[in-house]
Parts: sequence; structure tokens; C-alpha cells
Amino acid sequence: MRVLIIEDEIKTGRELKAQLEMLDDSIEIVAILPSIKSVVKWFSENSAPDLIFSDIQLADGLSFEIFKQIKPSAPVIFCTAYDTYAIRAFETNSVDYLLKPIDERKLEASLWKYQQMRAVFGGQSDDGGYEHTLTKKMELMLQKLGPGSYKSTLLIHYQDKIIPLKIAEVAYFHFENSLVSAHSFSGQKYVLSHTLDELETLVDGSLFFRANRQFIINRNSIVNAEHYFTRRLVVRLAIPASGPVIVSKVKSSEFLRWLEIH
Repeated sequence: MRVLIIEDEIKTGRELKAQLEMLDDSIEIVAILPSIKSVVKWFSENSAPDLIFSDIQLADGLSFEIFKQIKPSAPVIFCTAYDTYAIRAFETNSVDYLLKPIDERKLEASLWKYQQMRAVFGGQSDDGGYEHTLTKKMELMLQKLGPGSYKSTLLIHYQDKIIPLKIAEVAYFHFENSLVSAHSFSGQKYVLSHTLDELETLVDGSLFFRANRQFIINRNSIVNAEHYFTRRLVVRLAIPASGPVIVSKVKSSEFLRWLEIH
């Protein structure tokens, strides 16, 4: 994976380089660039990297100016000492927004998020424009990942009533017998018009996990997870489900990482 670092503090840029190489030995740092001017010049002479780590306040202006000029076909992880630019960052093809000093666990989580996007949206377009295709697909996903873009309430239509259901109060969503239902911590069950695929894009990914084709579970409902046959996991919930909640072998590592990181 080819990574470009945009950072005007030499020491900070080198420290980030060392952190990245320690986390993933397949990462190649193609350059550490200190200014808008140097980045624009570099892109005119080099092929786009796979991923960009960028400070925001550079010596010659804000790095957002770079992406107005060149629109690189690579996602960006912003690293800054200020939280005031978060919204603008998510409008600039951003995968994540890290505050300095950069915590290694959060850096690892950002890399993991990027890798998951590549795994989901990987593939080459018919014209060979892999990075362009990937970036366009990432942009669609990032619209859902941006701050405050997930829903906090679902409207339940029951007979002549419309019931507001706080999503944080849902222990799990369940698909069974062609129906999707929400099961609250209070023990209530609500039939929904949404599919699980739709719900997965609406709920906060740090709070909910798609365990399998039948369940999306709230982390606050998880009592424990146990090893199951063929390296799968079975999850026990505080609000018992009608059947076992099984996490597949393929998703088990992702699930444990999600439990640990968020």
C-alpha cells in the first residue's frame, strides 16, 4: 500500500511514518510533503498513492486547497491538532479524522476502516480505472460515515399510530419469516418496513454490528461471546433472541476488533 504523508512538521511526519510502518509492514511511504505547493507539484509528476495522511494547517494554507486543485483519486485521513475542521474534512473524501497527538490504537482503527472499504468496494472497472471507481464508491459510503449522518430515531407505524423508537434503545434487529423486527431493551418488539441492509446504513456503526444475515446487534446488549464450531463465535445478548446469534469465521476477527476499538 502506497501512502503519502502531508505534514509541515518534519518530526511529526517522521513519527507518523514510523507508526504506520510498525502497524503494517506492507505500507510504503512514497513521500512526506510539507506544503500545498509541494503536493500539487508531486501529483503532477507521480501516480496517485493508495491512501493520503494529511495535516490541515500547513505553512502556506489549509490542505483543503490541495484537494480543490488536484482532486486525487485516493481517500484521505486527516491528522490535526484542531477539531474545528471535521465537517470540511468529511466533505473532502475523508476516511477519518485523527486529533494530534495521534493515538496508535486510533491510527490502527483508521487503517482498518480503510482496509474494510477496500475489501467491500474493491475491484477494477471495465476501463481499468480502479482507483477512480474505488473512490466514487467510498464517497457514497462516507456520506453515511460522516458525523451525525446516521439516524437516532425510527418511526414505527402501528395501526393508526406513529411511534418514535430511539435506535440506541434497540438491543438488536432481527430478520425472521420474511419480517424485520426491532427488539428494545424494555422487551418490546416492533415490526419494521426496513430491510437489514437498509438498517445497516442508517445506524451508528460504532454502536451496532451486522453479525450475520439475521441479526444486527447493539454492543450494549452483548453479555459475552464464546468460541463456536469451526472458528465461529456465538454471542449471548442481554435480551434473549429466538435463536443463537452466530458470527461467522470470516467476520469473527472483525467483530472482536469492533468490540475492542469502539
